Amino acid sequence: MQYTGARILIESLIEQGVDTIFGYPGGSVLHIYDELYQHKDRIRHILVSHEQHAAHAADGYARSSGRVGVCLATSGPGATNLVTGIATAAMDSSPIVAITGNVGVPLLGKDSFQEVDIAGITMPIVKHNWIVKDVHDLAEVIREAFIVAKSGRPGPVLVDIPKDVTVACCEYDTHPSDGESTNGYAGRLAERSRRATFTDDDIVKAAALLKESKRPVFYAGGGVILSGAGAELKKLAELLNAPVALSLMGMGAFPHDHRLCTGLIGMHGSAASNKAVQKSDLLIAVGARFSDRVTSQVEKFARGAKILHIDIDPAEINKNIQAGVFIVGDLKAVMSRLIKKLPPKMATEWNNEIEEWKTQIPRDHHRKTALHPRFVIQETAKALGAQAIVVTDVGQHQIWTAQFFPFNRPRSFLSSGGMGTMGFGMGAAMGAKIANPGHPVALFSGDGCFRMNCAEMATLVRYRLPILIIIFNNRTLGMVRQWQNFFYGGRYSETGLDDRGPDFVKLAEAYDVPAYRAADETSFLDALRKSVTHNADGKPALIEAIIDQDERVLPMVPGGKPIDEQIM
Repeated sequence: MQYTGARILIESLIEQGVDTIFGYPGGSVLHIYDELYQHKDRIRHILVSHEQHAAHAADGYARSSGRVGVCLATSGPGATNLVTGIATAAMDSSPIVAITGNVGVPLLGKDSFQEVDIAGITMPIVKHNWIVKDVHDLAEVIREAFIVAKSGRPGPVLVDIPKDVTVACCEYDTHPSDGESTNGYAGRLAERSRRATFTDDDIVKAAALLKESKRPVFYAGGGVILSGAGAELKKLAELLNAPVALSLMGMGAFPHDHRLCTGLIGMHGSAASNKAVQKSDLLIAVGARFSDRVTSQVEKFARGAKILHIDIDPAEINKNIQAGVFIVGDLKAVMSRLIKKLPPKMATEWNNEIEEWKTQIPRDHHRKTALHPRFVIQETAKALGAQAIVVTDVGQHQIWTAQFFPFNRPRSFLSSGGMGTMGFGMGAAMGAKIANPGHPVALFSGDGCFRMNCAEMATLVRYRLPILIIIFNNRTLGMVRQWQNFFYGGRYSETGLDDRGPDFVKLAEAYDVPAYRAADETSFLDALRKSVTHNADGKPALIEAIIDQDERVLPMVPGGKPIDEQIM
């Protein structure tokens, strides 16, 4: 069958199981949008208000579902507006396929109108990218793009399609059932799908370390969630009686209410996590990359511990911390093999220290204010139930959410960890809701972050996405102000927002989003009840929670200090 390149793109996406695309039209992708119009009963398009949030929505779709998210933008500024979202997905290993249009092939490299070398721009922040200059290559490139995005350590890819390729015609063949094709697709697919391997000797060495250890601690990251290895982590931790500390990306990988869970590790980690790591004799890092926000000064991190590092990405091994023993491979497979090499029960020297350290919490967690973030987050958790998916922007509210929300399921916490992208939340929440229509979705944001993505309220209303938005309004860029308070003598340079608006309730109402302002616990509970009712009716809702301007995120490790020297 002879199809245009635009039709081949749509057929190829449907072949990959894509049901939703997030995007924004423009001249270079008009042929694609015409095909989307003609096939809207087969594939859904979500029109965002800004291309950056199309990328974040594809990211949220992917993180919450485990499937590949897809976004689409036109050439030039449309393509460059995707860059922040692509970089965000790259830092947190989220599989998205970004599709951009470009000027026709004869116009490439001539500074044509709305031309940009998006392949060159994105090269450092994607697993791979392609410029499709021949329509005959398009279907195979799309197939490869999905394989690359989701194989091994997941991540974003980009496919750039010149406009004349979308109008050119060629014969379209569905994916050959025998996996063969004339141009070697099957061989490359097999190569890209091959996971990093490990040997029996690797397992034996790791098991020996575990058997020798008296104070083992797990440091679990987002790789546990990506590999679906939560059950294996739980079984191994219980077998070793080892506490489990979680990176920000690892929230939900291990049940919050489990006796061995010590919560967040690192700069804003719990006393229990940070002290346990510093006093361990074996640190088992699973699906984690030893970010500087976790280790602080590497020479002082886990000083007395041997390091066992398990990760699917060989580039992460010995990059930040030297591992005594490492295994490169899929976590689920590696931990399953380890469990079989260990005795059914193992003794450790952890006695009551972990439980004692869990009681060491900052006074600020119980600070008496009219409306405290802990109250807001915990009451929201009660109202939404165990199936809730929680999204955050970046800043104080992000860490409060990680500290106070009881995450017990993988893929229930979506946040920009490595990139720290303010404005991530609204797009990601939209993607999560579309991928998981039966789950409540809440977005915790700050007044600074929300000003970066508030235009997406139009998208919520247009598509009837019942997302609960809670803005912590402290009239400042809170995390930056906190640093200025601790380390810059209280010189609050350009962090105050109290005289710059907007009125978030009026702004929400302008978008036809029901909105409430709460300044104390009683008014918040009333607003929460009404908002949950609006969500049940298929409408988004917004609560502006007024909190103290000097509410702090604690504990906090000052830069360069060991992680057990915390400001409490």
